[in-house]
Amino acid sequence: MRTVRIVSWNIAQRDECWRQLAADSSVDVALLQEAKAPPADVSLEVFGAEDGWVTAGWERRAFRTAVVRCSDRVRVESELVARPVGVAGRNELAVSRAGTIALARVTPSEGEPFTVASVYAAWERPVPLTDGSWIYADASAHRLVSDLSALVSSQRGHRILVSGDWNILHGYGEHGSPYWAARYQSVFDRLEAIGLRFIGPQQPYGLAALPRPAELPPGSRDVPTFRTVESDPASAQRQLDFVFASDDLAKQVTRVAAMNGEQEWGASDHCRVWVEVGEN
Repeated sequence: MRTVRIVSWNIAQRDECWRQLAADSSVDVALLQEAKAPPADVSLEVFGAEDGWVTAGWERRAFRTAVVRCSDRVRVESELVARPVGVAGRNELAVSRAGTIALARVTPSEGEPFTVASVYAAWERPVPLTDGSWIYADASAHRLVSDLSALVSSQRGHRILVSGDWNILHGYGEHGSPYWAARYQSVFDRLEAIGLRFIGPQQPYGLAALPRPAELPPGSRDVPTFRTVESDPASAQRQLDFVFASDDLAKQVTRVAAMNGEQEWGASDHCRVWVEVGEN
């Protein structure tokens, strides 16, 4: 199987990210989150935006997920159209929130095809909203897991790669909270239960947060993928972006890395996540 090089990236609605993507000849497929339509000077084939560049939710978000073919080394096809529950037809993927999942089928020049899904767990607020109410994304993440379950048609043998901005933490809760650690872990557990296991990125495939966050548990290999202050590398403290794959495909994933070094970060508040699928 010829290696397929995939970038997963929350591009924060930036035109410059589209241009960086178009200029990178090493990328075959991009899984984008928080994407608005590409600027006129970028010519890339986009999948998943059939219903427009909007994410539904408690506030209208003028962006969505997308899958992008970036090279002619692979064939990319619309495997399923994702439409909201109540609107989706028999041969369409029913999704809980429009704009949060984009799907495509990737076929390398040599080797078996596989399904890719770009996902985004949108922030939500409790109701009724009061002063000081928190925001949370694990409920959105659980909706994504439920929606992705429709892609799993057997206990084994499926070939699926899922990546994106989940807006949750791995192995701990904010400031050491066991309450939030348990809520977040339930997302990873449900994905594992349907046959999609967490495959990274983790150290050494990405730089550790410096200084090391006090909330990070001993032994954690998390790599920060988000900066609270985009211009400040030290503000990269938490990993919000994660990759999952079915067992059959995970055997062919040779690299999952956070491109979180200063010279490779890119024009967004999230860094790129690099995934290679090929023969081990």
